[in-house]
Amino acid sequence: MKWQTSLRKDVVIIGAGAAGLAAAIYLSSKGLSVTVVEKEPAVGGKMREVPVDGVRINAGPTVFTMKWVFDELLAEAGLSLDDVLTYHKANLLCRHGWRDGSQLDLHADMQASASAIEAFSDRRNADGYLQFCEAAQRMFETLQRTYIDAPRPNILQFTANIGFTNIGDMLALKPMASMWRELGRHFTDPRLQQLFGRYATYCGSSPYWSPSTLMLVAHVEQAGVWIADGGMHGVAKALANAAEKLGATVETGRGVARILSKGDVVDGVELRDGTVVHSDAVIFNGDVSALADGLLGEVADKAKSIARSDRSLSALTLKVHAPTSGFPLAHHNVFFSDHYAAEFEAIFEQRRLPDQPTVYICAQDRLDDGTLPQGEGVAERLLLLVNAPPDGDKGDFTTDEIETCLTNTQNQLKTCGLELDLSTANQVQTGPAQFNRLFPATGGSLYGPQSRGMMAAFKRQGARTALKGLYLAGGSVHPGSGVPMAVLSGRRAAESLVADRASMPKFRPAAISGGTLTG
Repeated sequence: MKWQTSLRKDVVIIGAGAAGLAAAIYLSSKGLSVTVVEKEPAVGGKMREVPVDGVRINAGPTVFTMKWVFDELLAEAGLSLDDVLTYHKANLLCRHGWRDGSQLDLHADMQASASAIEAFSDRRNADGYLQFCEAAQRMFETLQRTYIDAPRPNILQFTANIGFTNIGDMLALKPMASMWRELGRHFTDPRLQQLFGRYATYCGSSPYWSPSTLMLVAHVEQAGVWIADGGMHGVAKALANAAEKLGATVETGRGVARILSKGDVVDGVELRDGTVVHSDAVIFNGDVSALADGLLGEVADKAKSIARSDRSLSALTLKVHAPTSGFPLAHHNVFFSDHYAAEFEAIFEQRRLPDQPTVYICAQDRLDDGTLPQGEGVAERLLLLVNAPPDGDKGDFTTDEIETCLTNTQNQLKTCGLELDLSTANQVQTGPAQFNRLFPATGGSLYGPQSRGMMAAFKRQGARTALKGLYLAGGSVHPGSGVPMAVLSGRRAAESLVADRASMPKFRPAAISGGTLTG
């Protein structure tokens, strides 16, 4: 059918990632006419899936946390998470392996984890773990109300949110300490420092220079890790379905060429096929660097690009359908290198793939107890991830670099006890250059700006821009990276839009009925 050439909507949302879909749910529930346009053929953004050997493998985030974020968003729209998604809470959070053959499971039950740590290391480190969890909980509870679930504050507003006289909570954040230094206060076993330091990589950063506040990720996991049927791509589809149920239109395969404006007010978007969609507001759910680098037209001055040195980690990922043996895989697994500091130095300082990478594996067919329903030795769906420098805008790795990394990855797994033949496995590779094409202007960075020092949190941009009616959402803006944080950013953008309506040009009714862009 012939494309329509001119439409009007109250709001156009660019990008059907977690933030864009959250904004669509919120705004549609308020009665606004909302269209989400997504350049890829499916919703989800980084919550994507890839076909391999006749099966579909989730290729991005693998679990969700902070369930209250989803509950609050959907409850305000008159829905519940149970209405739109089938999911369960994980009991075994992650299985960890080292090259010396040692293994450690972390559990949803904190005391079970403490007992496992005592058997793995000693009582002192088990007690240190409980103290670490207590500190992480206090950090989270302080930051939830003052930063995470609040409009973007500057440092003075943040301090005021905590309370100028509330010195205890402020000091509990350990504002001058690095994450690695604080881990050394709780754990004497270097393997445990390494394990809990990995939480910094969940935000795309190095534990050696990240602020101690990233310890709060431990509490986030203790509060609940959730696995959805269909993986995280299933979560994206559920959010899209909820938005459509509320009246939003979600169009995939529709890239945006430029954002339109009239003077200092947004006027809609022009799609790559020439369709013009006029609107009173636009929410951009993409990396701020794409906007700042001029990829969406003459609005580059409305955002600030993330410098290469400030970019978070990228990755080399393998989506694999193959049998494994040896190491008893759980749903989530991490295989640690012996040279952790050298790994981050290679990535961030030398801008190359590490010689001995730490490897994450999501074994997507494994049940919570680690069993494989189809039986051991049968091909299973695996997502392998190795951290990489975010320089994908400079081009692909060479064939030799990729082959060396794959050899090092397989050797790392084999030394930890896992047999997986990557040379013959059915697989799809994605590296920084491919991620840069999927998420333009990022260099393949997957988490927005990295958290380097306490002040990094206050450098993230907020929802509003200098162009009236243009808002930002996603993992590169406040409050941060990760699916729940992106959902919060989408909601913050939508709330800001609604709050600003009185000072914006009057919202006009959509001129085209039916709600779709295809006629």
